[in-house]
Formats: sequence, structure tokens, C-alpha cells
Amino acid sequence: MAMYLKHFGFRARPFSLTPDTQFFLNEQSHRDALNTILVSLQHSEGFIKIVGEVGTGKTILCRKLLASLDQRFLSSYIPNPYLTPAELKGLVAREIGADVEESMPSDQLLIAINRRLLLLAKSGRQVVLIIDEAQAMPRETIEALRLLTNMETEKRKLLQVVLLGQPELDSLLDRSDLRQLKQRIVFSEYLRPFSVPGAKDYIRHRLLQAGVDRDVFTSTALWLLAKGSGGIPRLLNVMAHKSLMLAYGSGAYIVDSKQVAKAIVDTEESSRLGRLLALRWHLLWPILGGTSAGLLIAFKGAGGWL
Repeated sequence: MAMYLKHFGFRARPFSLTPDTQFFLNEQSHRDALNTILVSLQHSEGFIKIVGEVGTGKTILCRKLLASLDQRFLSSYIPNPYLTPAELKGLVAREIGADVEESMPSDQLLIAINRRLLLLAKSGRQVVLIIDEAQAMPRETIEALRLLTNMETEKRKLLQVVLLGQPELDSLLDRSDLRQLKQRIVFSEYLRPFSVPGAKDYIRHRLLQAGVDRDVFTSTALWLLAKGSGGIPRLLNVMAHKSLMLAYGSGAYIVDSKQVAKAIVDTEESSRLGRLLALRWHLLWPILGGTSAGLLIAFKGAGGWL
């Protein structure tokens, strides 16, 4: 547990990288994606696709989705889809409680899955397969997944699929031999990085959920965090955590732009503009005295306003 918890008065680590739904921020991009999934599932649509860059919150969205589904849904979450077609079918069979044996031939396995899906549908249950990091799924396995979704009644699909992945997922689905699956994607959403106001709200939200309802970061520090992270939630967590550690180490109770600049410089994945800005600010700090005017000078030197 972080050493600074007691120092700042936190009940929990506000910037842990663990996808804890307590810290889920209902920001527009993520809210739209979650609402799209829930509405689509209510109407028994086939495939739903959610795409976002690394660190934009796909996994925590998965967890939030799972927590939002009621007893009508039987959900299966696959965090690592690098599976063979046989492994995928076996996993789905086990997750839905189909009566199968380990050495069962593929055609009999499909019959057993279909039989179980029909029984679940008759009892009012809806089966949802949620696949994270879907861009890593082999082409043959994607085709096996498509065939699984062929199972349906006259009224609805027996198996619904939510695909979450990095932008490479779009490239994968653009292949001509996967056009049948692409045509079945009913809804698509994209998780966007936070804007500067969105990043500030994200930081404040996590601080509040950790038990602190006060300004821990100065407004300038929040702005610099937003720029340095490029609005990527995971990078915001990393940089905010480092900034808190630096403030704690110096005995400070408020994080200012000096600590944030050091955290950005120490983070390899920081945005190019944010890193350049932080480097300039870090070097100019002794001269400019850590004022907002000094940060403005550093930013103008880094290429001007965006």
C-alpha cells in the first residue's frame, strides 16, 4: 500500500492501476460505450465492438459492464482471447454449463452448446460473451466465434458477443475473409482520451472516491497532468501516483507543477508535447520560481497553445 495514504488522508490508493469499478468515471466517451452495450444487449443484437488505444479504460469498462448485468444475463469474460477454435468452443461450453466431455468431437461439441443455449433461452437467460484484447484473437478463432453466433431462434440470437480491443482490431476486421463477421457488428463505439477538463474531472473523481474532498493538486498541476498524459487514463494514474510520492517525500500536502513535471519526465510513455513542456519547466523552475506565468513561458517555448 502506498506510503502516502495517511499523509494525504486517503482511505485507498486513488491511482492504482487495478481496474476497480469504484473509480469508474462516467465520462461521455465511456458512458456512451457502456450505454450502447447495455441497450444492444437488451435488444439481443449480435456483435458489439468497442475500440480504444492502450490505457483508455477498456478493462475497467468490461468490469463495469459485468457489474451492470442483472440475473437475466449469463456472462462469460475472456481477458486473453489468444485461443485455438477448439479452446474457444470448450471454454464457451464450460462457461454456459453445457454437457460436454474433453475428447468430444467438434460437431458434437457444437450440438451440446446449441442444446444448452436453447435451454437457457427458454428459461429467460441471455448469454453474453465479453472478449477483451480482441485484436489478439487468431483469424481461425474469430471464424469459429462467428459460427457460434449462428445459433439462434426465430426471435433472437442465442449468443451475443462484445468485442473490446485496440485499433488493430479494426485492421483485423477489415480483412476480406472476415467480412461476414464485420457485417454482423451492429454497434461500434470508440473510447477517446480525456480532454483537459475531462482529465481534471477524472483526477478529482478518483481523489473523492479515495476519501478526500479537497484540492490535492493545484490547478496548474492538473493542467500539466492532462497535457503530459495526453488524456490517457492509465498514464494519468501513473503520473498522479508519482507526483503524490514526490510531494510526500518532500513533506508537502499539496501537489504542484514541480512534482508533476518530474513525474512526466520520469514516465517514458508521456506525450511528446507534455514531456517537452515538463523538461522545460523542470529546467526553468529555479529561475521562474514555480509561478503560473513561468509555466506559460515554458509552454510557449514548447510550441504554443493547442
